[in-house]
Amino acid sequence: MFDPIMIAGMVCPNNVFLAPLAGYTNYPFRKMCLALGAGLTFTEMVSCKGLLYGSEETEKLLLCGAESPKAAQIFGNDPAIIRTACESEALAPFDLVDINMGCPMPKIVRNGEGSALLEDMPLAERVISACVKSGKRISVKFRTGVTEDRKIAAEFAKMCEGAGACMITVHGRTREKIYAGAPDFEQIAAAKAAVGIPVFANGGIWSKKDAETMLARTGADGVMIARAALYRPHIFCDLLGTPGEDIKTLFLRQLRETRELYGERFACVFMRKMAAFYIKGQKGASEHKRRLFTAQTSEEVERLAEDVFRA
Repeated sequence: MFDPIMIAGMVCPNNVFLAPLAGYTNYPFRKMCLALGAGLTFTEMVSCKGLLYGSEETEKLLLCGAESPKAAQIFGNDPAIIRTACESEALAPFDLVDINMGCPMPKIVRNGEGSALLEDMPLAERVISACVKSGKRISVKFRTGVTEDRKIAAEFAKMCEGAGACMITVHGRTREKIYAGAPDFEQIAAAKAAVGIPVFANGGIWSKKDAETMLARTGADGVMIARAALYRPHIFCDLLGTPGEDIKTLFLRQLRETRELYGERFACVFMRKMAAFYIKGQKGASEHKRRLFTAQTSEEVERLAEDVFRA
């Protein structure tokens, strides 16, 4: 069930992927999830306009190492600009580039990007085709539709394949649902039945049982793990039946690598937040969280980890 998969000649060790998560899937976090077994990881979504204008902050989102395969996610709605981004040196290290056509956040939708493209299929098709012309492997992540009364997963999936995408990921919720409610298995199954390229299922996967149910009910080729990885990065070990280092060891390494790459202030703020995710549900979590969020340096966070992450 959780097996190696080939996507347009790119071999992934398994079909359990880490989803792109805005604000979270920076390089140290992706690196940790790879070590825990993720078959492929995606960067945070990256603005094509930001790349075009040489934004330093945008380029930081694409920091990576020599590991392979690896994937980046981009967003935009101008075919020429998005193709230029795909052809840029910043995206050259990545084996696959995913186009975000599912983000429901108002600031993205207002610009006609993310899930706004679900309402303009001709433009979405031109965007995908332009990216494919760059010579990169192109995938698309999208939702089942905008509203509950108009779900278009199968239709949109066909369009993606016809435009040249080599893989799609379907988040089994409409834009109006954001992250609420159970995933729509029927819509993901309809998308899978409509195309011949690999289809990954996303949404509502918090455990091995959830993943097995998702694959059984949709026929998808793999699963993409999102928020569950923030709370329990060992979910990859759970699904694959493999061992992983303890969370304290992983956290301390993630903290050091985050500090080295992004600086002291970012590391302090970001790793306080990550520690709060990792200890959720643990006895005394509220008090640990209070102490963490009073820490003013990454060194303080590191010291607190001795108490926070108990065996």
